[in-house]
Order: sequence, then structure tokens, then C-alpha cells
Amino acid sequence: MTRWVMLADLRRCVGCQTCTAACKHANGTPPGVQWRRVLDMETGNYPDVRRAFVPVGCMHCHAPPCLDVCPSTATRKRADGIVTIDYDLCIGCSYCAVACPYQARHKTDRASFAYGRRPSAAEAARFDERRLAVATKCTFCADRIDAGREQGLTPGIDPEATPACVNSCIAGALHFGDIDDPASNVSRLLAENRHFRMHEEVGTGPGMYYLWD
Repeated sequence: MTRWVMLADLRRCVGCQTCTAACKHANGTPPGVQWRRVLDMETGNYPDVRRAFVPVGCMHCHAPPCLDVCPSTATRKRADGIVTIDYDLCIGCSYCAVACPYQARHKTDRASFAYGRRPSAAEAARFDERRLAVATKCTFCADRIDAGREQGLTPGIDPEATPACVNSCIAGALHFGDIDDPASNVSRLLAENRHFRMHEEVGTGPGMYYLWD
């Protein structure tokens, strides 16, 4: 089997938000909608305080609560672990947004653009009317993964088959790969480093891991 996951090395992330910008450029999300965000957090007690930048988005959970509450079966999980939304089936009820413990779902009722009512050339090229009045979120760039694999490429290794946010990371903090393959890049990193998953205690089985000492 194949189970795609993402890793974020919090020891390397510098909070530059390049992954956020790359995601927005690749997917043409409207103003205010960020499928990939970076949280700015502080841990510890004064004077022993550490600052951490934490990339977040859809965790592509093993047991996604958004799937269980969807009344139209628009939310589905692929065999490779990627959680998808069928825009043609979504009725825009936002139950999934309420159920998601990661605040990773978004809904835009009307078309909006960065500089007013008219889209820029880049926005126009990526505008998808099907994403209005329905739930949207990070897809792990499933279209890139699928197209790349058809060409024999390896997601997480070959850029053409890897999520845009991972490709853009200037600090090499983001990684992507198949956790079911013990020889994969992500499996090796998890075996060699301490790690955790966000809100793992609620039983979602998130597909995003964080490396942290």
C-alpha cells in the first residue's frame, strides 16, 4: 500500500511563508483563504522561551472527522490516504469545517480577487468556478502526484510529482513521501528523529508529522 504524508521540521522552518505563497499561486485561492498556513508560536517559560513556526493545513487524516459528518458523500478518502472533496456533490453545509479540529476547511460564497472585482492574469488562469459556495482545502497537490506517477516519477523526490509547498521551502523544512515504504525519505526521517502529530489524542490519525527536539 501507499500512504502519502508530509513532514515539517520545526527546527528548520524560518516562518518565511513561502509555502503559503506557493500554495496560493498553485491553486489560485481567493484573498483570505490559505490552504497552507504557518503559525508563529512561543513555547516555554521566561527566560527559557523558544519560538517555533508551525506549517498547518489539511492533515489528510487516517480517520478524518470531516468525512463522517458529510451528508452528501462529497468528502472522501483515497486508498493512498489523500482526503478529497467532490465539488459537484458538496452542498456547502460546512459541517466538515465545524468537525475539522485543524481549521483546515474554507468556503467562499462569491468570487473575490486581490485587486478588486477583476482577476489578474494569474488569478484568471487558476480561477475555478466549481470552488464557489463549497468546501475547499489542501489537496496535497493530488493532481501533481497523479500526473507525476503516470510518468514514473516519485512524489517527494521528483519536484514535478511533489506538492508545491514542499518544492518551495527555502529551508528544506518540508518533506513528502510514502510512510508505508520503510525505505522512503519520510520513513527514514521519522525513524531518526523525535516527532509528534497535532491533536493526535483525538484519534484522527493526522498525515502530517512534526520533527521537534
